Amino acid sequence: MHRELVETRRWISDRRFLHALNYCMLLPGPEAQQLAIYTGWLLHRTAGALIAGALFVLPGALLIGVISYVYVVFGDVPLIDAVFYGLKPAVLAIVAAAVIRIGRKVLRKPLMWAVSGAAFVGLFFLGLPFPVIILGALAIGILGGQWFPALFPAKTGDTQGDGAAGKGYVIGDDGPPACARPTIGKTLATAGLWSLVWLAPVFAALLFLGHGHLLTEQGLFFARAALVTFGGAYAVLPYVAQQAVEAHGWISATQMIDGLGLAETTPGPLILVLQFVGFVGGWQHPETVSPIGAAVTAALMTSWVTFVPGYLFILAGAPVVEHTRGHLRLQMALSAVTAAVVGVVLNLSVWFGMHVILPKETSADFISLALALICFALLQRWKWDVVHVVLLGAACGVALHFMTVSP
Repeated sequence: MHRELVETRRWISDRRFLHALNYCMLLPGPEAQQLAIYTGWLLHRTAGALIAGALFVLPGALLIGVISYVYVVFGDVPLIDAVFYGLKPAVLAIVAAAVIRIGRKVLRKPLMWAVSGAAFVGLFFLGLPFPVIILGALAIGILGGQWFPALFPAKTGDTQGDGAAGKGYVIGDDGPPACARPTIGKTLATAGLWSLVWLAPVFAALLFLGHGHLLTEQGLFFARAALVTFGGAYAVLPYVAQQAVEAHGWISATQMIDGLGLAETTPGPLILVLQFVGFVGGWQHPETVSPIGAAVTAALMTSWVTFVPGYLFILAGAPVVEHTRGHLRLQMALSAVTAAVVGVVLNLSVWFGMHVILPKETSADFISLALALICFALLQRWKWDVVHVVLLGAACGVALHFMTVSP
C-alpha cells in the first residue's frame, strides 16, 4: 500500500500516510482496510471511502468464497495446493520487503530503533498481547515527547526523499485538513448511523430467525469479535478458533487450520479467514435451507459484521484525527506507535518465514527458501510490482507440481 499510494501514484505523502496508519493501528479490526478507507476519504470524502473500503476486500472475499466452495465439495485439490505452495514464499518476500521499506522511512532516531526492537521482542519472545505493545509505545511517545523531545524526529514522519513539504502529492504534508473542524454532534450522528448500518443484518436475523439460529449466533459472535481484534487477524484467531471449534462446534480444528492456510495465500486481509469459518459453518449446519444457501448467507453475514465497522471508525474518527496533525506532542507520541509497527511487521515476517521455510520444524524447505530469495531480489533490486511477484510465485508452484507428479 505504501509503494502504491505514496511512491507510485503519489496520492498522499509519507507523513499523511503514517499519520493515517498511526490512527488505524489504534483501532480494532483490519488496519489495512481501514487505511484504504481513510485514504479514499482523504481523496474523495465519503464516496471515496465507500469505494476504497469495498474494493479492498471484494476480490479476496470472492476468491475465498470460491475456494471455500471447492473445499467443502471436493476437499483437497492438489493443483490448488501447488498454487499455495508457490504463493507462500512470494508472500514472505513481500512482507520482508515491507519491513525494510517502512523501517527506512520511520526509524530515523535511536529511540525509534529501540521502540521497534522492544515491540519485536515483546511479541516474538515474550508473547505479549498486541494492545500492550501499542499502548506501551504510545506511553513512551507521550512521556518521551514531553521530557526528551530531542530523541524524536524533528517533524512527525520525518522521512527520506519526501521533500521539505511533501511536494508533488495530491494530498501533501502542508495541505489543509481534509474537512472542516468536526463537532461533537456531527461525530455522534455519524457514529450512530454507521452503528445501525453495521448491526442491521444482526437485528434482522434476531427478529426473523430467533436467538438460537446459526445465522443469528454467527452475527452476534463475529460482531463482538470485530471489537476485540486489536493487532489484526493474528491477535483474534486464537479466540475465534476456540469459540468456533470448541464452544459452538461450527467447524473442526483441522478445518480451522486449513482456512488459515487458504487466507494466508489469497489477496485481501488475513481476517478473511472469518468468512471461511462462516461459510463452512453454514454448510455443515444448514438448518432449514440448502447447504449452499446457508453457507453463502453465513459468509455474507460474517464478512459484513467484520468489515463494516471500519467505516464507522474512519468516517466518525478521521475528521478528528485530521485536525491533530499540527499537535507536535501528539505527533511525537504517534511516531512511537509507528516505530512499534515496524517491530510488529518484523514479527509477522519471522513467524511467517518459519512456517514457510521450516514447515516441519526439523528440515528446511530449500525450494521455498530459494523462491523467497528470488522474489525478494525482484522486489528490492529490480522493483517488480507486487502483483507480478505473486503471479510468479503461483506459476512456480504449478510448474513444480507438474515436474514432480507421477506420469
